[in-house]
Amino acid sequence: MTTETKQQTRILVQAAAAVCEDKKGADTRILELDPIDAGLSDFFLVTSAANDRQAVAIADEIEHKLKKEFGAYPNSVEGRRHGEWILLDYVDFVVHVFLAGRRAFYDIERLRKSARPLTPAEFDAEFKAALAARTLAARTKASAKARPAGAKAAPAAKVKKAAKKQPAAAKAPVAKKAAKSPAKKSFEKKN
Repeated sequence: MTTETKQQTRILVQAAAAVCEDKKGADTRILELDPIDAGLSDFFLVTSAANDRQAVAIADEIEHKLKKEFGAYPNSVEGRRHGEWILLDYVDFVVHVFLAGRRAFYDIERLRKSARPLTPAEFDAEFKAALAARTLAARTKASAKARPAGAKAAPAAKVKKAAKKQPAAAKAPVAKKAAKSPAKKSFEKKN
């Protein structure tokens, strides 16, 4: 999987997790699956609902938001009729919306012991940090290319110190700008 595809998948997972939070899904977790153990998917998004109507509402809103904002459709949807365990398969990630009792019974988190569980906030923070690091590396590489042939390059230690000295407020806008997907940019241009 390319870096761009991983980034797109993370953006979709973040959007789906935000829907779970907005629709009052309980104990929302993102499981980052071990590449060796995972098969096709990279992430599981697991959340709980108080009743079957709430479970269906969460699943419907995830499907609607990902379709509207990113043009992403699930490969398959299972369990919507009963609403006890709804599964939305987006290939690179799978969304599981459980009733609280069913989630405890099936215990997906226990079955995927090699997976790294994250809260949506932790997942978001990691993603922003990775984007900031990539942006800094790209800027450093671009400035090295733009330098005249006779000029000396700045030592790597100075570049790292400069990155550390930036206040957190200065880093956040860079991550937000880089997080917009091409699909979202085209959507914004249309509207």
